[in-house]
Amino acid sequence: MPSGSLEAFLDERPEPKCDACAEVLDQREALGPLVVEAVGVGGLIKRARTFAELRPRWDRIVLPLLSSRDLDDPRVTRTERLSSRRYAHFVYLRGPEDVDGVVRQWLVEAYEESPD
Repeated sequence: MPSGSLEAFLDERPEPKCDACAEVLDQREALGPLVVEAVGVGGLIKRARTFAELRPRWDRIVLPLLSSRDLDDPRVTRTERLSSRRYAHFVYLRGPEDVDGVVRQWLVEAYEESPD
């Protein structure tokens, strides 16, 4: 999928994965100004730089989040240490119910730590 609009990205997601994406993107009001860019691998969520992504797979959406702390939670399926103070955490979303208060808080933290 070439770079394009948020609507085009969501239109190509089947239910309930589309609903999970919509739940993540509905955090825009809680977060503040951000850009969502549809690219070949999914959707990039950014301020000046990307702090989260929506990466579609056949059975789930993978939500990579950047953080300055290591998240110890069973929903984090993989963690990559990017530097001495940065981590990339990968969370699977299978439906809108997976975007709960904890995941929303992680999004807020990732947004707040991202440069504007």
